[in-house]
Amino acid sequence: MIQLCPNGPHRPGSHPALPVTADAVVADVRASLAAGAAQVHVHPKDADGADSLHPRDVDPLVEAIRAACPGIPVGVTTGLWATGSAGARSELVAAWRSRPDYASVNWHEDGAEELADLLLDLGIGVEAGLWFADAARRFAGYPRAASCTRVLVEATDQDVAEAVREAEEMLAVLTPVGPPVLLHGEGANTWPVLDMALARGLDTRIGLEDTFLLPDGRRATDNAELVTVAVARADGDPRSPARA
Repeated sequence: MIQLCPNGPHRPGSHPALPVTADAVVADVRASLAAGAAQVHVHPKDADGADSLHPRDVDPLVEAIRAACPGIPVGVTTGLWATGSAGARSELVAAWRSRPDYASVNWHEDGAEELADLLLDLGIGVEAGLWFADAARRFAGYPRAASCTRVLVEATDQDVAEAVREAEEMLAVLTPVGPPVLLHGEGANTWPVLDMALARGLDTRIGLEDTFLLPDGRRATDNAELVTVAVARADGDPRSPARA
């Protein structure tokens, strides 16, 4: 499964094709699904283009994607940077009326387990975001780990060798009978870690949240181009840009 991550915490203008408004996100999701993506993880934005968890920003975006792409699982961020406090975050999440299919929870952030409990109790799936081995070990001890939708193993170090090492360490902590694993990188390590996920038969993701560049260093035109290249690599297409 290749998941689309179309915008992330990037601000408007950081890439010419970065989708910020609901209409732009919907257009990108449609094009990326046609290119081979299967799900979407999106960052709702406020009027200034900053990440938002407020229902006035989350609900219309979820509704718009579902109306345009029925049946496609829709996920959103719950990054603590969008609210500043775990308590405020939980209050906003509890106020969502158009609930996404799942939401990512960064396990190194304050209040991660409490937020995961809230999401599960609301009937919203949990993607457990693991950035560090310590977070992976904490998640392995979470009593409701088996009820989560998936685990996101997120390689964040910009040294590729170190990113791969950290990903290996996190994967080693996870139980084979736990939730499905989605492995992805970001920035300089995006394509090497995507190739690592493909080689292991794991789910992965791609989009302007993680990288603006194609494997050969050229700037991607848009999300659909990134998805097209990722799908080609998954299929072993020799016409895809050379592996990083």
